[in-house]
Amino acid sequence: MLRSCLFIILASLLQCSQSLAQNQPYYQFDSNLTPRWSSPENLNGVKGAGGKANNGAKGHPFESIAAGATVTLLNIQEAGIIHRIWITLSDRSPEMLRSLKLEMFWDNESTPAVSVPLGDFFGVGLGRTAVFENALFASPEGRSFNCFIPMPFKRAARIVVTNRSGRPLSHFFFDVDYSLVKTWDNSNLYFHAYWHRDTATQPGTDFELLPAVKGKGRFLGVNVGINANPAYGKLWWGEGEVKMFLDGDQALPTLVGTGTEDYIGTGWGQGFFANQYSGCLVSSDSLRQWCFYRYHIPDPIFFTNSCRVTLQQIGGGPTATVMALQEAGARMIPITSDFGGHQQPLYKKDKVVRLKTAAQPDSWTNFYRSDDVSATAYFYLDRAK
Repeated sequence: MLRSCLFIILASLLQCSQSLAQNQPYYQFDSNLTPRWSSPENLNGVKGAGGKANNGAKGHPFESIAAGATVTLLNIQEAGIIHRIWITLSDRSPEMLRSLKLEMFWDNESTPAVSVPLGDFFGVGLGRTAVFENALFASPEGRSFNCFIPMPFKRAARIVVTNRSGRPLSHFFFDVDYSLVKTWDNSNLYFHAYWHRDTATQPGTDFELLPAVKGKGRFLGVNVGINANPAYGKLWWGEGEVKMFLDGDQALPTLVGTGTEDYIGTGWGQGFFANQYSGCLVSSDSLRQWCFYRYHIPDPIFFTNSCRVTLQQIGGGPTATVMALQEAGARMIPITSDFGGHQQPLYKKDKVVRLKTAAQPDSWTNFYRSDDVSATAYFYLDRAK
């Protein structure tokens, strides 16, 4: 069974790589693409210049990054497309993975299209590591970071990592595998990523997975990290719905889901799993931490002029427990109580309902709550910044 699953995953990745070469069969030559690898042994992949250090023996496989310093992974002035980024490092603690800032700049723009903590960028939230493989990211043994998202650029590309941790990083290994492109396709979009964290969300205010962006593009997906607030005990945090406001949507979205675990394709809670397009890579009831992802590859989300994506901050639990927490002063806004398959609406925008007088004690109650939430959203736009 495991072998079959791995075969399916690898087959999908090969199909993805094939599509980068304009869907050509492996046996056909593509004269539009010229391969290059940028690594410490040959920064930018200069032709015929790899492995100079130590007389051609292994002499420069990694960089060290002092506290406050920046290392360049790629800096070229040509058209191309990045196919793969691989990184490993000596300190993989959440503190370091959150303190290393990964930035990407396209076509000589001064504003980065990507500015994300390194650990969060590579498909797992909270600066955590996990053993997994999906359509866009992989960490074969939980010690490395692989990204397979294609990233075209028309004139230039620059990728840098800055150490904001306050302590030196002794070993930083990387490969940026890309192709130079002779003929640019005007339908190409530029890759972007946005990271956002709110350590104490406001009950009743949706968390923005992606703030409103303008232009033509595609929402590729998101990975989310949750530090659940201990003020709510062991109550379930994931009743919130994902909403996507597309092309002029105002108060109400065009796309709306039914719950957080529903969004990633599971149900009735959220344990560890890693599928091609959705998964939960961290599920710790003891630490009250969860990290999960959803990538819209088989179900593409295109937009013509605007896109905004939010996640409601809603939890739920037995009404008697929720009621007791409310009476004890926990920050919450009751929304609905469910008993016998009937939804009793409780939410009022101008008033917080007291469950002690409004709900059935043997029901299930959903409520707005406050948690520590962070997310990395991946998307394409028709502009470089």
